[in-house]
Amino acid sequence: MEWQLSEDRPIFQQLYEQLCRRILTGVYPPGSRMPSVRDVASEAGVNPNTMQRALQQLDSVGLTESTRTSGRTVTTDEALMRQIREELAQGAVQQFYAETSALGYTREEAKQLL
Repeated sequence: MEWQLSEDRPIFQQLYEQLCRRILTGVYPPGSRMPSVRDVASEAGVNPNTMQRALQQLDSVGLTESTRTSGRTVTTDEALMRQIREELAQGAVQQFYAETSALGYTREEAKQLL
């Protein structure tokens, strides 16, 4: 999965969303250890401080847990993962409606496009 960053939104937020997707799709499986901040920042081509901010956001929603001795691990809470997956999907649907609305489609016309 390649990192895709744009200048229209904060980088840490985009990193957070992409890390969520990687967790939810099994790139980082439940219970696995996350790569170090420096490693994942280098892979994404961003400053480690920016990546740390994104990873802290993962900790705050519960997708990862950080401990001093063993690093950061992915949650095994399947209910939380389902909830976040649905939230991301709802966001994608809302973005779709916003973009089709900007093109002049009504909500019903946009549904028909799907």
